[in-house]
Amino acid sequence: MSGDPISSIYDRVAEIYAVRFADELDHKPLDRQLLAELAAELVGRGPVADLGCGPGHVAAHLAGLGLDTVGIDLSPGMIEVARRRFPSVRFQVGDVLDLALPDASLAGAIAFYSLIHLPRRSMPRAAGEIHRVIRTGGTLLLAVHGGEGEIHADEFLGQPVSIDATLFQPDEVAGILSAAGFTVDRLIARDPVEGEYPTTRVYVRAIA
Repeated sequence: MSGDPISSIYDRVAEIYAVRFADELDHKPLDRQLLAELAAELVGRGPVADLGCGPGHVAAHLAGLGLDTVGIDLSPGMIEVARRRFPSVRFQVGDVLDLALPDASLAGAIAFYSLIHLPRRSMPRAAGEIHRVIRTGGTLLLAVHGGEGEIHADEFLGQPVSIDATLFQPDEVAGILSAAGFTVDRLIARDPVEGEYPTTRVYVRAIA
């Protein structure tokens, strides 16, 4: 995969992105349901990370459900926006391929549409790193765009960019997570809702 550094792209669009997607969960009942189920399972059990948190709205949603949430993103611009918009939630710059977190330090994690910006060859490393930081019995909730191959864009939120995204089949994601040590216990696919990019959404729930 080629393209601009993903962190610099999201730095440039951070303010626009925050406004554009601030209320996206209002239109995604399945996402809200899965996040609520995760919160009910993990509340009081320890910190939960939102990996690739962007401007922080999903991390803030999880915090509102009672979770001790930390948002982590590769883009310093996104983290700056997230801290300003949600000052009661912890945010930090970080890389899912090399998380600055101790082993078994999380009760769980989510990664909603963030790992799509990794090349396919890097997904096993990301899965292994996520497994390292989630304690045994903890939960990962992952969402990706479904499909084959990659897609490329030269424009994003009105900005000229060179950006790639990897599409994944459900069984492919399940296999990667299983190889990293997770036990996959739920696979869901749904059609895009109005206003979303026209790809299938794939959700995977897995236990460390």
